Amino acid sequence: MHPMLNVAVRAAREAGKIINRASLDIDLLRVAQKAANDFVTEVDRAAEQAIIDVLLKAFPQHGILGEETGNTSGDATSEYQWIIDPLDGTTNFIHGMPVYAVSIALAHRGVVQQAVVYDPTRDELFTATRGAGAFLNSRRIRVSNRVRLEDSLIGTGFPFRKNDDIDTYLEIFKLVAQRCVGLRRPGAAAIDLAYVAAGRYDGFFETGLKPWDIAAGSLLITEAGGLVGNFAGEGDFLFNGEVLAATPRVYGQLVGLLQPYSKVSPIKSDERAAVHAPARADALVTTQSAAAGRNSAGTLAMPEAKRPKAIPRRIKASDVAKPRPIEKSSPPSVYKPKRSKD
Repeated sequence: MHPMLNVAVRAAREAGKIINRASLDIDLLRVAQKAANDFVTEVDRAAEQAIIDVLLKAFPQHGILGEETGNTSGDATSEYQWIIDPLDGTTNFIHGMPVYAVSIALAHRGVVQQAVVYDPTRDELFTATRGAGAFLNSRRIRVSNRVRLEDSLIGTGFPFRKNDDIDTYLEIFKLVAQRCVGLRRPGAAAIDLAYVAAGRYDGFFETGLKPWDIAAGSLLITEAGGLVGNFAGEGDFLFNGEVLAATPRVYGQLVGLLQPYSKVSPIKSDERAAVHAPARADALVTTQSAAAGRNSAGTLAMPEAKRPKAIPRRIKASDVAKPRPIEKSSPPSVYKPKRSKD
């Protein structure tokens, strides 16, 4: 395991201990409201501080972006930035619903390199290092091998804030629900994304998310062989809050449905009927999957001079037609990563 990932795992488990202890006495928690239907508890703050203490003890020169503390900890000018959500699914937690997680990611020059999503209720630890694969409790994971949206189980998140556009979301919900096997909304985006990486979902979409909700999960998915971007299939999603993730073939079909509703790269509303035609959606598989690789360098608010320059590559149909089989192996060493033979 990469040394930085090892520290992140230790930090996530420390936060998990705090969360598990607090879950035994939920009625005694002090709960504050940051905004309408947006809550924070003393557990969120205690868990985030525990994570920060572990990370900065190991890497005092790194920066921190936390849900509760923002950029107040660490070195805000560092090329390394830890992105933390100490308790994703706070509303579930305060109602005693055991669907929540700790999410920790490390970005270098705006590109996520390490990721941890820890579900303390099930002791499920999802980890990933860029270029070394994704794992669940030390077992290699891959996205599912489904290729048709009609056979897929899709995760989503409902609008819950006062100014969210619920009417537009219901229109999207209807479109996707009519094409897939089922839609699920557990209420914790970090877990949703981890489930896509593990093949439990075949896709996921949501708007209104923050970087700490999705940074770790996005790396889990790409390292598990999936695609992640905004509704238009482009790589600009981390700070825009518009996220779509899925297996490669299902991703293209979802882009065909969701692109008209993209706030990042919208198309005209009068073109929606044409885009939603089945033939048009199928035709978008290759072109929209290729778009997921664009703009990946600008996923964080980093100075232009520090952003790595990536050359976009068009994904061919042959790249996504045959998903790689699931592999069972121990986590590879960061110095000598194991590569699959295919």
